[in-house]
Amino acid sequence: MNSSERRLATGVLVIGTGGSGLRAAIELAEAGVDVIAVGKRSRLDAHTSLAAGGINAALGTEDPLDSWQQHAADTIKESYFLANPHTVEVVTSGAEEGIRDLERYGMSFARTADGRISQRFFGAHTWRRTAFAGDYTGLEIQRTLVSRAEQLEVPILDGIYITRLLVNDNRVFGAYGFDINDGTRYLIHADAVILAAGGHNRIWRQTTSRRDENTGDSFRLAVEAGARLRDAELVQFHPSGVLEPENAAGTLISEAARGEGGILRNALGERFMERYDPDRMELSTRDRVALAAYTEIQEGRGTEKGGVWLDVSHLPRETIMQRLPRVYQTMLELQMLDITRDPIEIAPTAHYSMGGVWVRPEDHGTDVDGLYAIGEASSGLHGANRLGGNSLIELLVYGRIVGQAAARYSAGLTNHRRSSAAITEARAEVDALLTADGRENVRVLQRAIRNTMTKHAGVVRDEKGLRAGLDEITHIGQRVENIGIHPDIAGFQDLAHAFDLKASLIAAQATLESALERRETRGCHNRSDYPDLDPKLQVNLVWSPTTGVVREDIPPVPDEIAKLIQDVSTNGKLVE
Repeated sequence: MNSSERRLATGVLVIGTGGSGLRAAIELAEAGVDVIAVGKRSRLDAHTSLAAGGINAALGTEDPLDSWQQHAADTIKESYFLANPHTVEVVTSGAEEGIRDLERYGMSFARTADGRISQRFFGAHTWRRTAFAGDYTGLEIQRTLVSRAEQLEVPILDGIYITRLLVNDNRVFGAYGFDINDGTRYLIHADAVILAAGGHNRIWRQTTSRRDENTGDSFRLAVEAGARLRDAELVQFHPSGVLEPENAAGTLISEAARGEGGILRNALGERFMERYDPDRMELSTRDRVALAAYTEIQEGRGTEKGGVWLDVSHLPRETIMQRLPRVYQTMLELQMLDITRDPIEIAPTAHYSMGGVWVRPEDHGTDVDGLYAIGEASSGLHGANRLGGNSLIELLVYGRIVGQAAARYSAGLTNHRRSSAAITEARAEVDALLTADGRENVRVLQRAIRNTMTKHAGVVRDEKGLRAGLDEITHIGQRVENIGIHPDIAGFQDLAHAFDLKASLIAAQATLESALERRETRGCHNRSDYPDLDPKLQVNLVWSPTTGVVREDIPPVPDEIAKLIQDVSTNGKLVE
């Protein structure tokens, strides 16, 4: 052990300080269980804070006929029947309690005149069940959870990068990592570990994630510990991400811009949605609009920079300032563009990992004893298309459940066998990278992965492209062996980027191999060589480096929910 290594011990370690990680930590602290939460970003800057739209629960404020069963039916239908019905039932039946938890912690929701929580429509919902706080619901949830965790004196360590989960005989006993600012190593012993470190959509060039987040960290940590991934190929592409500046490429332009009357045009000035969904036009589903924009660009009707135009300049200035203030501000800051006068150049952008670490529906436990995964790191709820507003409620429901499950697991341990070999290996991995002085640049290789995934595994995929992508990823993996790491006076970010790169490689391989196996078009997954839905592929695809892709049957939908599945009217609603 070197002198700059800190040793900590706790009952449960939470990796990730976004909504799901904090909710689990709060549950543990309220139950009197020792917990430490660590995150590579600042707790107030977690990805959860970017979620704008709202959070779902069948409260019946506006529509008393709503029920958790109908919420479940809508979720399963929107998933193209790839969601696990047990997972869906857990989330939808526990949603109201999740909202009440936020109220208990002091969150400010928009309210009706008589003081109840206001609810609005999100597309593909039968009833109004999306609660919200302006257009910054995620930020308000994150603030609320941070405040509650601090009240409970939960130790939250910002700027800690976890490099490896520590496992002995398929049982987790902690994690290893380092401080991104000063390089101090951390050896954290724990009875149980909750993985809440997000998804993998940063491995595309256009993404709504910021630099160095959602690089597939959860995928790498889980897989290297002995867990598996499920539905890695199912990635939601949002129709509207900006193209410039390059360091902000993919930054989201809210769907509210289309909802308020924004018009999509190609470089020829044509309102192209007439070709793809003449009834709903710009209010069509995310996957349909993303596919339409992608097709226009691929067929040569896009802008010179490879985009299409989203125009709200015909709307009254007052409407834009009142209903789209965040979009207005974002475009002024990024491009000095005044959206009341000029259109926005956009293209489809990778937005959400609907797959993730394989977990059990009842407690989100993994294949590794004592290891749990929640939030965008996990899988089972969204299938091939995510119902808008479901991701935020998932954080709260499973944050609570997994906190309880980890507490029970910790209390039930009669002994805890650690492995000095596992710790030595974790130390050696960091040591080897710190002395790496090869010629390959980490940032260049990260960009190469993003270029490969964008070219071969974007909105539309085919066999030839996916195989080419796998060849390129293999080649990039070989180049990674020759990277150079150069910590400097500003800190150890270069070392963190190297681990991000390793994570992105695993996430890319899992995505490409799973996308190759799913020879059909279903929801977010478009195969130009297999344009039809294949009933035989109504299965989840489970991946690990040792087994490759294995098909997993999905349990049948319970009768009480199956009978409620119906086509949902989209009149007057923005479809998510």
